Amino acid sequence: MSDTPRPDEDPDRPQPPPILFYGTTWADHSGGYTVRRLALGLGALLLAAVGALVLRLAYQGLGVAQVGDWVRVSTVVAFAVCSSVAFTRTLSRYRARPEGVDEVRERSMRSILIVGFLGVLLAYALRSLVEAPGEKLLRADHEQAVKRYERARTARTGNPAKRRRKR
Repeated sequence: MSDTPRPDEDPDRPQPPPILFYGTTWADHSGGYTVRRLALGLGALLLAAVGALVLRLAYQGLGVAQVGDWVRVSTVVAFAVCSSVAFTRTLSRYRARPEGVDEVRERSMRSILIVGFLGVLLAYALRSLVEAPGEKLLRADHEQAVKRYERARTARTGNPAKRRRKR
């Protein structure tokens, strides 16, 4: 029997952080990870389709209300621009962390992300085809934490006071 505990038995070993809807199953792809990933991707596509239908009904409501053409055009342009910005921003956040996160800018982007919800849903669905959204970044962070832990654990073995000096 070995003195070193297995990684799953060591309470001090860094644990992978949970991802919404996935928990920690992304770390070892267990617990129906693939099925969950595909189901959530399809769910995001379904929500995007329902959202597009709601937007279509809202556009028809603008026609029934007999608003000017400029209102209808500006509404379509606003949703298209916000959706494209939200798609690009969301997809890029799954690939790499942004440098120099500014809290004021992040708060100001919330309204664009809400209006562009179709872009957010489509980016989530697209990323779900490859991996759990955000998994790449969390995996890199977790692997670095494990390496730091292993290095710290192996660097200090034994009592330094009992070591013999080399002459």
